[in-house]
Amino acid sequence: MNQDELKALVGQAALQYVVPGQIVGVGTGSTVNKFIEALASMKDQIKGAVSSSEASTARLKALGIPVFDSNEVAELAVYIDGADEINGQGHMVKGGGAALTREKIVAAQSKVFVCIADESKLVSVLGAFPLPVEVIPMSSARIMAQFAQMGGQAQVRLKDGQPLATDNGQYILDVKGLQIKDPVAFEAQVSQWPGVVTVGVFAYQKAHVCLLGTSAGVKTLKF
Repeated sequence: MNQDELKALVGQAALQYVVPGQIVGVGTGSTVNKFIEALASMKDQIKGAVSSSEASTARLKALGIPVFDSNEVAELAVYIDGADEINGQGHMVKGGGAALTREKIVAAQSKVFVCIADESKLVSVLGAFPLPVEVIPMSSARIMAQFAQMGGQAQVRLKDGQPLATDNGQYILDVKGLQIKDPVAFEAQVSQWPGVVTVGVFAYQKAHVCLLGTSAGVKTLKF
């Protein structure tokens, strides 16, 4: 099976975690897009969704799934999202789609985080995928220097030759060369740096379950 088929497989498998009659938290990215397509098949059984990005919101609405503001919903039963990397403890690197801040917000208001990914995303140590960090633009040079002191090489993510603006109007730094051996400590440390909006390590908001698409079918990891 190719990557696209694996993504469709885990997107379909995630439907079993959707609680009928409830509002579901929906992430962002190519794997989540497959889940959104699958979710349309049971849209009459759910109240709607809370979305982590403008892109997912548009996709949900196009399929006739109501989207609620996160402030209107006290708690979500489940949040379903992808990951750029996930380790054996359920800690993740996220933000390849530039939606990490809103993803972390929705994850924080959800009882269960179900990560959907293909088997290439499972790693022993986080950091091979360039770590996304959302920052306030005026802090970007100083934060890049702080990562350099850690041995990381950070650069501002560009789109059409200009710094990409997130849905929140901020910049993304992508940091290469890190080995994140203690994700909880790393997330706590970098989150304290002035100007950091969100670091793309999800250790405090880790996955409870990972549905991993493999050539042998969907493998369920529980953390």
